[in-house]
Amino acid sequence: MTARRVAMISRAVLLGVVLFLVLLPFVWMLRTSIVPQQEVFRLGLNPIPSSPTLQNYTRAWVDGGLGSAMVTGAVVTASILLLQLLTVVPAAFAFAKLEFRGREPLFLAVLASLLITPQVTAVPNFITIAWLDLVNTRVGLVVPFATSAFGIFLIRQYLITVPDSLVEAARLDGLSWSKAMLLIFAPIARPAIAAFAVFSFTVHWNDYLWPLLIARSPETRTPPLALAIFNSAEIGRDFGALTAGATIVTLPVLVIYLFAQRRFVEGMTGAGTTEER
Repeated sequence: MTARRVAMISRAVLLGVVLFLVLLPFVWMLRTSIVPQQEVFRLGLNPIPSSPTLQNYTRAWVDGGLGSAMVTGAVVTASILLLQLLTVVPAAFAFAKLEFRGREPLFLAVLASLLITPQVTAVPNFITIAWLDLVNTRVGLVVPFATSAFGIFLIRQYLITVPDSLVEAARLDGLSWSKAMLLIFAPIARPAIAAFAVFSFTVHWNDYLWPLLIARSPETRTPPLALAIFNSAEIGRDFGALTAGATIVTLPVLVIYLFAQRRFVEGMTGAGTTEER
């Protein structure tokens, strides 16, 4: 057996082990979601339950109010993404292609803000939202995330690979900066924008801390908060309904990633820039 074949087999085995470890929690989640509560810990390592049921999904949807929570989560997440795209794309274009005083210090400030975790800004943001009387509203869930330093950085890094000659050609054709951004550079940056959109949707769809501080009623409850009622230390943890709800909540993220997979990879790696030019 040649060294090349041994390397290929070793790589395949390693990838198989990694794939098994990655998929194992999802298999356990799916299995637990279709068994009665009293049998959750009786199946051992058997992946196929003897008496599957969809009762857990019914309880998660009805008792947990997951339907209305997913509508709220979709509205909040889509609103955040729209506001972020309206702010990060112009900012990324300016940092990548425009010359203005203070550009480098401002971009360094954007990079420095990436070092600040959301937990650090949670209290100041809450004080501001409470002062604006936006607690327990969907607007209060959206406003603190109207822009994204990561989005500015990601799209800017993609745009700097585009030749500056395109800027000169656009200006010679009489396009304003805003039209050049919308008609030329935004389409070129579609992979980076798609990658950021997937990232933003995933982060805010699964966000738990900020909705926990702001949402006070079922009308403003997001999917993670809806699932939390099945994870109570006082009344016990309902693993069947919890995993059923987690399965439902995971599906939108999985579908969006599958549809945007190619653009996501291109945007995160910078690949495909030449083809988009």
